Amino acid sequence: MPDQTSVLLYIKQMLGDLIYLNGIIATELINITENTAAMRHGEDFLNKSQCIPEHQQLKKNVINIVKEYKRQPQAFVEILEKHILKHLENLDE
Repeated sequence: MPDQTSVLLYIKQMLGDLIYLNGIIATELINITENTAAMRHGEDFLNKSQCIPEHQQLKKNVINIVKEYKRQPQAFVEILEKHILKHLENLDE
């Protein structure tokens, strides 16, 4: 039977994984929302709204939350950050 410390460590790692997965879901849902708004109202509508800068800040906040709780493996955090930042760069073009 595992001791309390190993159970707590397991739960902590599992919560870090769940935060990571939720970070992916959150940022991709923001992208889906932007794409849907652009299809429905047009790119000009989306570009003129405050949504894009707010979404960029939300995505950065998600990265910071993931970095705080998902420490291992670091590659997971780096992949998520690179992917999100790539989306942000595409908006600037």
